[in-house]
Amino acid sequence: MNQRTIKTAIAITGIGLHSGEPVDLEFHPQPINTGVVFERSDIIGSAPIPASAFLVQDTMMSSNLVFGGTRVGTVEHLLSAIAGVGVDNLLIRVSASEIPIMDGSASPFVGLLLQAGFREQEAAKRFLRIVKPVKVKVDDKWAELRPYDGFELNFEIDFDHPAFDKNQQHAQLCFSTQNFIEELSSARTFGFLSDIETLRSNNLALGGSMDNAIVIDDAKILNAEGLRYADEFVRHKILDALGDLYLIGYPIIGRFNAYKSGHALNNLLVREILSDKSSFEIVTFDDNVSCPIEYLPLSTLTIEG
Repeated sequence: MNQRTIKTAIAITGIGLHSGEPVDLEFHPQPINTGVVFERSDIIGSAPIPASAFLVQDTMMSSNLVFGGTRVGTVEHLLSAIAGVGVDNLLIRVSASEIPIMDGSASPFVGLLLQAGFREQEAAKRFLRIVKPVKVKVDDKWAELRPYDGFELNFEIDFDHPAFDKNQQHAQLCFSTQNFIEELSSARTFGFLSDIETLRSNNLALGGSMDNAIVIDDAKILNAEGLRYADEFVRHKILDALGDLYLIGYPIIGRFNAYKSGHALNNLLVREILSDKSSFEIVTFDDNVSCPIEYLPLSTLTIEG
């Protein structure tokens, strides 16, 4: 199985969650073994920012990268989309300090990547395989990665609120591109109306609305259309985790389990793994059949060789 990048550059404009201002976003092909890299198009001469867990300096509400004094925030939904379609090398140019929020899910980014098309590259796709369990815990919250022949994500939330169905607070995804697109990519972020009002009073979340988030008051969901999935809340937590985990630098072969985890704990888990070289190995596969993770065939994704 070989690495992938996009076939052609493509661009879109969205709204910044915190600024409420338009943000231009561009995707460009990248050479083999360069990974995912961010670049601020509004700052002349700014250094490229690698998608690395060790560059996460702020996890309040989102995962935010800082390098050389330059920041790119709210990267997790986009990284989830990139991981979901199996892209290894990509340059992302953004005209502000945050990735546009779009509809609050990964689906618009998936659509943009599919529109750009994909190109197979002449280098083996590298995977990080977990070879021993690693677990991090803070209070009653925890997250772990364990050995597993594939990639599975299990997540449980625990909200004592009328809008949260007690029977819909656990979800599992056996990862494949198809499962990601169909079962996860459209799950939106969510927030409480009282929190949003507090953030706005501090000039934050100025771009947040029911167009890009599920908004909940003291008793119910305020969005007229309701939920996209019965368990959309926990599915979005898996979507976030997939993006956070992709900051490890490779697709993962292992089982992710989490209880009430968030961006900070997800990042701590990745750092713990990367800091213990006995916990993982980097592997490649000669063909798609021997790879334990299923990506959509190149022809299905209109990928060119």
